[in-house]
Formats: sequence, structure tokens, C-alpha cells
Amino acid sequence: MPNLVMEYAEPVVERVNIPGLLDDLHTLLLECGIFEPGTVKSRSYCCQNWLVGKQRDLDTFIHIELSMLSGRSGEVKRELSRALMTVLEGHAASISSLTINIRDMDQDCFLKVLN
Repeated sequence: MPNLVMEYAEPVVERVNIPGLLDDLHTLLLECGIFEPGTVKSRSYCCQNWLVGKQRDLDTFIHIELSMLSGRSGEVKRELSRALMTVLEGHAASISSLTINIRDMDQDCFLKVLN
């Protein structure tokens, strides 16, 4: 049940094929063997306003947040993070800041309704 959310600074669209990057990240999650393919969800959001540090001068960034149900080892999460970064760097090497965070979702608190 992974949810990949990619946020990026508005100027990134001039340098990166965002739909292609999102598709490649999604494909990685589908094919990594960790998740049921029908549960993988990926989306992206353009940030039009952002501030970084005292100088407020970071011009471009892409941040990926991957949330998944808890229970996987640290090594599995590190390998997944590295694989996502490889894809990200392949598309966006010219972007000032590339970051990835993998978060565990508490299985006891997660709810899902399908209609």
C-alpha cells in the first residue's frame, strides 16, 4: 500500500519531464517485488511558493515522500530509497536539491474504504 508523493519547485518543469519521471518511479515500485502492484499509488504536486534556510535562495528542488505500511526492515527501506534516488538522479541531475524520505504508516491506525 505505498503512496509516493513527489513535490517539486515550479521551475523544475522547465528542466525535467515530470510525467516521465513520475512514471519511472511508479514503475520501480510496481516491479521491485515489495508491493502488490494493484496497491501502488503515485502522484506529483508543483510547489509555487517555498522558502529554504535563512537565505531563502534554493531555486529548484524535488522531494519524494514514500509512505508504506510498517513492517519492513531498515535495509529494505534503504535499498528502496537508493533505487528511487537512482531514478530521480537519472531524470533530474541539474536540480539543486533531490531528497527522498520513506515513512512507515502504522498498520493499526491505517484505514481504507473501497467503493
